Amino acid sequence: MRRFGEPARPDITYTLRPGVYAILPRDGSLLLTHQAEPEPEFQLPGGGVDPGESPIRALHREVFEETGWHIAAPRRVGAFRRFVYMPEYDLWAEKICMIYMARPVRPHGPPSEPGHMAVWMPAETAVDLLANEGERHLLGQIIG
Repeated sequence: MRRFGEPARPDITYTLRPGVYAILPRDGSLLLTHQAEPEPEFQLPGGGVDPGESPIRALHREVFEETGWHIAAPRRVGAFRRFVYMPEYDLWAEKICMIYMARPVRPHGPPSEPGHMAVWMPAETAVDLLANEGERHLLGQIIG
């Protein structure tokens, strides 16, 4: 599996943290989330898979929490690995990031995740603005 970002450091013990993230196209634009903290950044909506939760269930939950939208027809389009410090959890993580393409069906209200805002933008702009190198790479491959 391809790694993006820094290599694993031998002096750190990493916790395995699987996560799911969605590419959500509609009418030439993508639905992203803007997270205000710890650093303001645009991201593909998604997050960690909770213990005992399936990746698809986690994808629906995370997209809804971060955008307020319901989604349909998710299909996995790629995956990558990152070794990162997650300040919100005070955790060094080996993140396995599974990327899905899904259809945004309808909004159901604002994001319930504090500090998140749903943002529509042209796909070409999103490739340049996504904070995560792995997300930028996969999105760039998909939209050409």
